[in-house]
Amino acid sequence: MIDQITVFLENSEGRLAALCRTLAWANINMHSLVIADTTDYGVVRIICDDPARAIDVLKSADYRVISTKVAAIGVPNEPGGLAKLLATLDELGQNIEYGYCFTINGGMACDILKISGAKEASEAAKAVEEAGFKLLTLDDIA
Repeated sequence: MIDQITVFLENSEGRLAALCRTLAWANINMHSLVIADTTDYGVVRIICDDPARAIDVLKSADYRVISTKVAAIGVPNEPGGLAKLLATLDELGQNIEYGYCFTINGGMACDILKISGAKEASEAAKAVEEAGFKLLTLDDIA
């Protein structure tokens, strides 16, 4: 499990740029940034190299920010790779609350998943690895 930062951001011109500038000025490197929006606000999910410091920096700049544990799972970057992972999680009775993907190291995709379900996290992690997937750390993503 890795720490993902979630920032609740007013949906107005320049707010995303200001958020990114705040992290850049603190020399925090983002590995992933995903935005979901509504009419009034955006939910920005970030994977970065120093989540604890990023949270401190963003809170100091008056951003509404939380940290969430998510699974980072290495999947072959090929057709059906994600489908196989999701089938494995489905067999375990795990529910995917949300997810997003990006490519790392050329032949591997990193699937970030917020998972809840019937199995304990350690049981689910073991089953995912036994199915041939790799649980990634922040060092694997960077």
